[in-house]
Amino acid sequence: MVGIEEVLRAASLRVTRPRVAVLSAVTSHPHADTETVIAAVREQYPTVSHQAVYDSLKLLTELGVVRKIQPHGHSARYEARVGDNHHHVVCRNCGMVADVDCSVGDSPCLCASDDHGFLIDEAEVIYWGLCPECQFSSQTP
Repeated sequence: MVGIEEVLRAASLRVTRPRVAVLSAVTSHPHADTETVIAAVREQYPTVSHQAVYDSLKLLTELGVVRKIQPHGHSARYEARVGDNHHHVVCRNCGMVADVDCSVGDSPCLCASDDHGFLIDEAEVIYWGLCPECQFSSQTP
């Protein structure tokens, strides 16, 4: 397994404490929103600024080290699982997000009917529903 510092160096980034802490937080808390990342980073470095975390998330996202997802109606979430074009399932009630590997079976909708000249390299699919916990709580009186 590749360490956090090696990931940063492979992206040609200087290894700084805020970057290490942010990437570590995103790795440890998949699908975390910004506030969750800030809280996790501050457990290690209580004086780190919001701006340092925002800047690190932005840079890591731009370089493809982390992936930003933002399901409609929800805040942005970050994950360290990149490069495999996986998808997500989102609970309509509590907002929980989970990874879903690429669709299986016949799924012609995943191939654009007209690419309009684009070189398509990713399909973003979000499945919506109720997570098991919300299903259970909606069934109990």
